[in-house]
Amino acid sequence: MHFLYSIGVRFFSLIVALAAPFNEKAKLLHQGRKEIWQKLSALQGESSVVWIHCASLGEFEQGRPVIEALKKYVPQKKILLTFFSPSGYEVRKNYDLADVVCYLPSDTRHNARRLLSVVKPESAFFVKYEFWPNLFGELARCNVPLYSISSIFRENQLFFKWYGKWFQESLNAVTRFYVQDETSGKLLQQIGFKNYEVAGDTRFDRVKAIVDAATEVPVAAQFAAGADFVLVAGSTCPPMKICFAVTSTRPPMA
Repeated sequence: MHFLYSIGVRFFSLIVALAAPFNEKAKLLHQGRKEIWQKLSALQGESSVVWIHCASLGEFEQGRPVIEALKKYVPQKKILLTFFSPSGYEVRKNYDLADVVCYLPSDTRHNARRLLSVVKPESAFFVKYEFWPNLFGELARCNVPLYSISSIFRENQLFFKWYGKWFQESLNAVTRFYVQDETSGKLLQQIGFKNYEVAGDTRFDRVKAIVDAATEVPVAAQFAAGADFVLVAGSTCPPMKICFAVTSTRPPMA
């Protein structure tokens, strides 16, 4: 299974390289991965590095409260922030609370060992759905505490399939799971993991912080003026149809 997984990872990297001239996201990912090792070299020799990994921008909002807490209570820590997707990296590549922001290298055993030979994190936090067998294996081999935060587990994931034993074993590297709901905790229990805590979604901490610091957005205030009900939806997946009635209307804004 490890062999097949490694072939799949390399095949994905090849597809990204081939698609780069024709697809903007593939181009950004391909170019960004070329900069990983140069960026990581800035942390070589540092003894107090905390690694936060997010797939994309939504997961960053879940990891952000952790970064902010670290900088508030242990400001001497260096923060490594990695992304898998260009939609996260391109927006947050200049995030000022992180000392280094870069892409996650493809999950090969070679890359995992190279990363941990350059950066020696004292702990690692992977957000939500991010489970990478080779990286997890190397973190365990190097005795680096690994925490899965705001994680969600569902019955259709590989961990809970009869053919997913190898992926399930990679979870042994996780020191503690901070899951979003009881269902996730029960699923972990079914496969022998009791090292979890139902901690909710850290994105709520971020939403509260945004509300507490909110200022009026003129264009939003103009749009909503006089309305009894306003609905704003973003990143809706899967596509949904919403039917509702409003008691006041206005001409469309130019």
